[in-house]
Amino acid sequence: MWRYLKRLLIGQPLKTSDESGQSLTKFKALALLSSDALSSVAYGTEQITTVLFMLSAAATWYALPAAGIVLVLLFAITMSYRQIIHAYPSGGGAYVVATKNWGTGAGLIAGGSLLVDYMLTVAVSVTSGTEAITSAIPVLRAHSVAIAVVIVLFIMTLNLRGMRESASFLTVPVYFFVIMIVGLVVWGLFNIATGKLQYHAAASVGAVVPGMTVILFLKAFSAGSSSLTGVEAISNAVPNFKSPRRKNAANTLAIMAIILAAFFSGITFLNYYLGVMPNSDQTVLSQIGVAVFGKGIFYYLLQLSTAMILAVAANTGFSAFPILAYNMAKDKFMPHLFMDKGDRLGYSNGIISLAVGAIALIFIFHGQTNLLIPLYAVGVFIPFTLSQSGMIIHWFRERGSNWIINTFFNFIGALISFLLVVFLFWLHFENVWPYLIIMPFLLFMFYKVHDHYVKIAAQLRLSMEEETAVHEYDGSTVIVLVSSVTHVTTGAINYARSIGDYVIAMHVSFDTNPKKEHETANEFKQSFPDVRFVDLHSSYRSVTKPVLRFTDVIAKNAANRNYSVTVLVPQFVPKKPWQNILHNQTALQLRRALNLHENVIVSTYSYHLKK
Repeated sequence: MWRYLKRLLIGQPLKTSDESGQSLTKFKALALLSSDALSSVAYGTEQITTVLFMLSAAATWYALPAAGIVLVLLFAITMSYRQIIHAYPSGGGAYVVATKNWGTGAGLIAGGSLLVDYMLTVAVSVTSGTEAITSAIPVLRAHSVAIAVVIVLFIMTLNLRGMRESASFLTVPVYFFVIMIVGLVVWGLFNIATGKLQYHAAASVGAVVPGMTVILFLKAFSAGSSSLTGVEAISNAVPNFKSPRRKNAANTLAIMAIILAAFFSGITFLNYYLGVMPNSDQTVLSQIGVAVFGKGIFYYLLQLSTAMILAVAANTGFSAFPILAYNMAKDKFMPHLFMDKGDRLGYSNGIISLAVGAIALIFIFHGQTNLLIPLYAVGVFIPFTLSQSGMIIHWFRERGSNWIINTFFNFIGALISFLLVVFLFWLHFENVWPYLIIMPFLLFMFYKVHDHYVKIAAQLRLSMEEETAVHEYDGSTVIVLVSSVTHVTTGAINYARSIGDYVIAMHVSFDTNPKKEHETANEFKQSFPDVRFVDLHSSYRSVTKPVLRFTDVIAKNAANRNYSVTVLVPQFVPKKPWQNILHNQTALQLRRALNLHENVIVSTYSYHLKK
């Protein structure tokens, strides 16, 4: 049943040779890797105006210069990541750049920040999509957390099916959203030009607003910078592009940045001109849609496209997280299981881990997007700062053509990103303080994992002296665990005889009736007169402890004789997998306990049942 369900959801396995067929064109890559950045226009402007509206409605005109600075930062970041794509085409983005230029510690901070940020990407995108759905259908608001979890599981399954299939699916919602936002901005500007939409701004540009401070403006700007999240995803996924990879990835990044800039500036202008204010019951984009389209079919298509792209924007995290985890696992800072490819040639363990982390965040924050966004932004701009400052070091070391202008772009991006990190901690500390706990914990974990792999490698690596000193045993002792005399026992004893010089059958008895235990011993001796039979009584009904104690005694004696010790655990295998739940798991418990003992080899003899 499980295999059937897996094949139904994920599809048939792909050959390793099919991997080239999973590469992305620019058209599909834009849908797969840009959905997070493009979807941020649905809430970026709202984040700015929400901060300004806390002072007064008149203060919302400051959203225009705040958005202008965000666009400058977008330009600097785009130029920087285009350089990263060409300089480090193996993927890994900020993690690889920071590691190569700043060192391991900085690389791990960048990598750890992005790993958490991709989980936040999924959580923020899905919860934002859920908000768009509940804005159009208020009756679903009470079920927002459940809706968000279902969306995460759906996108996880989609990604487990493979990159090509997920990209094909995502082209519909992403380009549907692009068409609807183009329609919204163009139709809105046309109606303004023709006088069909009246000017309703709360204050004119340049108006003096009492109580407005630099700190409040910076707080609004830092909140709006969340629109730049997801820009780095393309640089992480360069290996997924069709050849020429660098050129296609760089061009896709440029196209994404142009679309993002046009959408963000257009929506921010419409928001100001129409005098739209933040509303807990309806998103800013929804209010702009009502003003431009009215409550007709185009408004509902806009809401549908917004909900769809916000939901699938999570796919950017699902595309970038597994590759970043792969690069960190390759460097021995994350478990090697993140290097394994699944049936559909995707890094399945990374995909599943991301989904679990995102669902946990949705439950912890109760599906409230606004609580996640400041922490989300910190996780982006710390890697931005490290990668762009790292590129400055790269250019000074490598030089090359146009290195001075490239360094300038990286300097501007690094400076603004660094200032944003300072502002976020200064102005949003109540929301971003968890970063100061999460990052030290992640660094500790990374170094512990790395230390483990280094120690294993040192112990397993053979030196020239050790190669000539391989231990040779003089014989073998095999202990066979016996519960009663059955076909399983007979097969296990016969196998033990074939591999061992000395065979011991060990039985653990619980029964208080000695007569019954004597019967078991006599039956065994009649069947196997040449095999030593040991009966151990357990007063506390435990099989594991008596077996371990006896095995340790035999292992010590065997060591003196230079014998190896193998414990053979017999078990029968039911014909149907579900029948396993009808039997106790004593064999599993014994193997787990015996594996912890040195100088003891644990083996399993499986007897397959026919009915």
